[in-house]
Amino acid sequence: MTTLASTTAAPADVTRDVTRDDASLRWLLHGLPGVDQVGAESRAAGLATRSIKTTAKAWALDLAIRMVDLTTLEGADTPGKVRSLCAKAMRPDPTDASCPPVAAVCVYPDLVETAVHALRGSRVQIASVATAFPSGRAALATKLHDVRDAVAAGATEIDMVIDRGAFLAGRYGQVYDEIVAVKAECGTAHLKVILETAELATLDNVRRASWLALLAGGDFIKTSTGKLTTSATPPVALVMLEAVRDFALAHGDRRGVKLAGGIRASKDAIRYLVMVNEVAGEAWLDPDLFRFGASSLLNDLLLQRHKLTTGAYDGADYVAVD
Repeated sequence: MTTLASTTAAPADVTRDVTRDDASLRWLLHGLPGVDQVGAESRAAGLATRSIKTTAKAWALDLAIRMVDLTTLEGADTPGKVRSLCAKAMRPDPTDASCPPVAAVCVYPDLVETAVHALRGSRVQIASVATAFPSGRAALATKLHDVRDAVAAGATEIDMVIDRGAFLAGRYGQVYDEIVAVKAECGTAHLKVILETAELATLDNVRRASWLALLAGGDFIKTSTGKLTTSATPPVALVMLEAVRDFALAHGDRRGVKLAGGIRASKDAIRYLVMVNEVAGEAWLDPDLFRFGASSLLNDLLLQRHKLTTGAYDGADYVAVD
């Protein structure tokens, strides 16, 4: 694994042994080195200029497809739409059997059972949003009931949202305890903790929320719900990748990052893969440790993949409209 020297990690003995009340968590999180916003933006922009040659691009496109959480989270979602999405998840390009399946299908809890039946026999995971998605504003008992329903229906991954109001008010212990409680309800299902970074306002807060979620047991930290105008951005991704890298250096435990919202073009997905390799390391170039939460992104990946194969661009009708 290639990694950069750690520059942001809190001392390992502190992160392991500190008690998890508001005061100790505030001391820990506010003791993390501050983020140089100009430096983060400059480095993210520099990484975006890296070019990838044709053979590497073909590999990157297939990897990006395998990292997609194909998502539908609309009030008008129907079982039929979910079944169609699941068919696309298993066989993204019906004309090409070499095209890999996506990582997961992500739906609301009441549609998990539909996805379970549709995906039976495949390797595609079933993810479900929970904990009063997208606001995260509900009683803890309600949030945990949401998680139990999704897991009981067959979800293998849970995407929870933190209470951003509690975090911004400095009630770190409350946020930590909620993540711990949700993780306990997940059983064997993996937990992705959505930070909704656009509402955190600063990169310092993104770093603190990332560490808080990792310390509380999140298997992934995720940028966004996808319901706001601003979702994943390169500087935010950079800070979150630094957090999982440094957490791994401090604890010997690799956790994942999921970027969600606003990533629609293959060129942007590939730029993020370059960032993953350069910031976190080669080990994170794996669907077990990096995901894209997207729907329209998959269509562009398929179009670019077919263009590499045939040498010609297809019309938009080559791929199914979700």
